[in-house]
Amino acid sequence: MTENPRPDLPAHVKGIKQGNSRGNYEAMKGHNPDGTSTSERSTGVNPKAHNPIDPRMPNLSPA
Repeated sequence: MTENPRPDLPAHVKGIKQGNSRGNYEAMKGHNPDGTSTSERSTGVNPKAHNPIDPRMPNLSPA
């Protein structure tokens, strides 16, 4: 039988990267260096078709 989990312990393990890595934005499609994202991050299927109709509108990610 396994040990009961302790909810007071952190779930993150040291040495494991958490979240999206910083840098290398060329490899992470839809991620911008300023921390924002585009629809390309979430859709993946013809992302150009999911951009705003008017270029003055913000490019909001669906997720």
